[in-house]
Amino acid sequence: MKRLLTTLVILGIFLTWNFFSPQKNNNNTKPIVGILQLTSHPALDEIHQGIIAGLKQQGFVNHKNIEIDFQNAQNDQSSLKTMSERFINENSAVTIGIATPAAQALANTTKTTPVVMGAISDPIGAKLVNNLKHPGQNVTGVMHVEPVLQQVTLIKKILPNLKTIGVLYTASDDSATASYQEFARQAKKQGLIVKPYTISSTNDAAQVASVLAQKVQALYLPTDNNVASAAPTIINTATQYQVPVFSASSSLLKDGALATVSVSQFDLGKLTGQMAAEILKGKKPANMAIRHVKKTYLSLNLKQAQKLNIQIPNELLTHAQQKGEIIS
Repeated sequence: MKRLLTTLVILGIFLTWNFFSPQKNNNNTKPIVGILQLTSHPALDEIHQGIIAGLKQQGFVNHKNIEIDFQNAQNDQSSLKTMSERFINENSAVTIGIATPAAQALANTTKTTPVVMGAISDPIGAKLVNNLKHPGQNVTGVMHVEPVLQQVTLIKKILPNLKTIGVLYTASDDSATASYQEFARQAKKQGLIVKPYTISSTNDAAQVASVLAQKVQALYLPTDNNVASAAPTIINTATQYQVPVFSASSSLLKDGALATVSVSQFDLGKLTGQMAAEILKGKKPANMAIRHVKKTYLSLNLKQAQKLNIQIPNELLTHAQQKGEIIS
């Protein structure tokens, strides 16, 4: 009897320990896909939607044959770290980082679990990979390559007399800095004077935009998560000074940006999801070259053009009507 009681006590302790202790996903037959998003704004949300579509296109559906664990850090660095560790603790089969800081947090957490970059502007500059064709480790994914030359050409077509254009970006963001540098390089080739202005967070946006709008004839917003989050405030401030705003992302036209030529955020996400699916099917990230979306779209905001008394050339209107997007 005494021996039986001892056995029951030990069994009870064992069951209690296993119930309350964090468990890895060893008994789950469905692979877990961990998706980490930096924050909420339309461009990143579209990438997320595209990822789900890309996985589905390749036969992977949430709750059917995979489990998707989606985490949004809401721009909090400590949350990025905690959420990245969560994915490793639950033994995720593949993880996906939407925006550079999210991908960096995942890559810094593991050197074995596959990490797929969800539309990163400068993977090498962000120290995520050393080589675009041969990543060589556990990180691969999609590079966000903006058609900057086409964007500058578009700006010149809409504002042929433009001389000075400002660029607002986050200096501490590797991707935003790379985007600014590429725009400045292309703009200077076409004879424009580029005036850079930086912010450290969304809290600086209104004040910096107010100063900037009084010193330039137009404003360009590159790929930048802080800028995208503060876009309504920035664009509203610029509009008060009758300064047109051009953006790298078409999602900012809904906030009042005037025009852009861009790649689809949804398409970027879809390609990311497809690459994650290939890993789930057995491919190794080290052997998967970094990919990017090539198809571009012209987007015009006619409502904003009327507000600023800007005439959009007929050739651009026709092109946007046939193959792009018009907001009116």
